[in-house]
Amino acid sequence: MSTIQLTDVQKHFQRRPIIQNVSLSIDSGKIFGLIGPSGCGKTTLIKLMVGMLKADAGHIEVLQQAVPNYNLLQKIGYMAQSDALYTDLTGIENMQFFAKLYSFNKVERAKRITYAADIVQLTNALSQKVETYSGGMKRRLSLAIALIQNPDILILDEPTVGIDPALKLTIWQELERLKKVEKKTILITTHVMDEAEKCDELALMREGKIITHGTPTELKTLYNAKTFDEVFLQAGGAKL
Repeated sequence: MSTIQLTDVQKHFQRRPIIQNVSLSIDSGKIFGLIGPSGCGKTTLIKLMVGMLKADAGHIEVLQQAVPNYNLLQKIGYMAQSDALYTDLTGIENMQFFAKLYSFNKVERAKRITYAADIVQLTNALSQKVETYSGGMKRRLSLAIALIQNPDILILDEPTVGIDPALKLTIWQELERLKKVEKKTILITTHVMDEAEKCDELALMREGKIITHGTPTELKTLYNAKTFDEVFLQAGGAKL
């Protein structure tokens, strides 16, 4: 069953087309990857799905409800490309602030904070002010905040930028568990091709359009490619 459905979606900024007639269906229990060069429209498309932006044309449904819809925000864990954190507060104060936005009792809230901090390996740094965090630590805190509410849908915009390989592996193991065990729908954007290959399905964007879509294996076959870097280049028109 589709948890995210886009039909002929368009978005313009100052009359310039940013998203052009995008149609897409994302099923529950899947990790779906959006890949493409910087400026191709990935982040704009995500903001349309979340309801932060309104489409100029077309239709978007999330969990069978039309977007934008304020009530859906309780069911979507969103990690933005730019960290939206209170840097004058500590890590734990940031997590407590965002956790209080959701309908947890005190015990549940503490459990969710402990779980999320442990996944991103920030437990020992939660007492520090966020202004002292490195860029990678801020990304980890942003991811933890997206996980706190136990959302039906996780939308993660380049979640592993600045994160070391060992922690990246741990995060991907948790994403796989959330997909398989809890049947979450997970949408990520990434520039890392080995991460793209871990997705169940992928859509490659160029200039606001989806130019190809399928499983990693299907796309390798389609472009007669041995690596996903080759898929990315050939789909974009490069001659190898």
